Amino acid sequence: MTDQIKPQPGILGIALYQGGAAHVAGLSDAVKLSSNENPFGPSDKAREAFSRAVHKLHRYPNTDHRALREAIGEVHGLDPDRIICGVGSDEIIHFLCQAYAGPKDEVLFTEHGFLMYRISAMAAGATPVAVPERERTTDVDALLAGATKRTRLVFLANPNNPTGTMIGLPELERLAKGLPKQAILVLDGAYAEYVDGYDGGADLATRLPNVVMTRTFSKIYGLGGLRIGWGYGPREIIDVLNRIRGPFNLSTAQLDAAEAAVRDQDHVARCRAENARMRVWLAEALAERGVPSDTSMANFILARFADEAEAAACDDYLKSHGLIVRRVAGYGLPHCLRITVGDEASCRRVAHAIGQFKAQR
Repeated sequence: MTDQIKPQPGILGIALYQGGAAHVAGLSDAVKLSSNENPFGPSDKAREAFSRAVHKLHRYPNTDHRALREAIGEVHGLDPDRIICGVGSDEIIHFLCQAYAGPKDEVLFTEHGFLMYRISAMAAGATPVAVPERERTTDVDALLAGATKRTRLVFLANPNNPTGTMIGLPELERLAKGLPKQAILVLDGAYAEYVDGYDGGADLATRLPNVVMTRTFSKIYGLGGLRIGWGYGPREIIDVLNRIRGPFNLSTAQLDAAEAAVRDQDHVARCRAENARMRVWLAEALAERGVPSDTSMANFILARFADEAEAAACDDYLKSHGLIVRRVAGYGLPHCLRITVGDEASCRRVAHAIGQFKAQR
């Protein structure tokens, strides 16, 4: 690259996102518990819709995503005209930064928040600002104190990744109403479906002019390989985001599979119930083995070890036994491992292996 050809300021400062590992050298049957994927996969109805889409691959997809937006609206009781669909909720996050943040602006998030908040802010030329959490849980007072006249976006995952903790709706509303008038609160609901009775912030995004909610089909719907997400908020904000959205950002197969998936709420309920059962079991099993964790409301456990060295040693031990979990030093938690709640066999296997590791220490 010559001295004259340069990227926009901030781009080269972005560290490449590192996804959860998927393979262990020399092992063909490793169990992947590193990316918070649904071990049961998508519903049969979503699989069937995806298979049928093969007959339409020569046709461009619909540009306005009308059928999917109406299905989402019907299931969640939302206005379809206030919904935008994207390539995972990541793309909605990127749209928000592209549209509302730039040089001299600030984008706020919590210290252990999702890494894409920082990446998308820097890609837009804005300044990322991390505020402290209170024992790995969102601190609304810290967010309010960290907001300034330069704050344009505040990202908050609830439940949070990688901590699994969450705060209640009254606190979310207090945060939204206490922010500077120019700031948008973005409630990232990637794991909202795992919380029984929680709307992910939909009511707040309906009532308040400065709240946007994002959701994904990658987690409980089991469609991570297709990359489909959506956002919901004030019409004025959704209109702005649609102006920078590519007209064909989602394929026919993505749209059809997601529509079938969101209409199959029986599958969602089964996955939520089984995840809750095994999440409690896994947390208790790890605690009995001397590995504590906070109460998780998502589909993973953030296991805490004595220090970074022990966490790394446990990770290596698990890999040697064909178990892939996620190191989270990049999230400021070097002494922790994030472990996806898999099916019962996977949960029992990882708990047993961690027990063996601790016994050898």
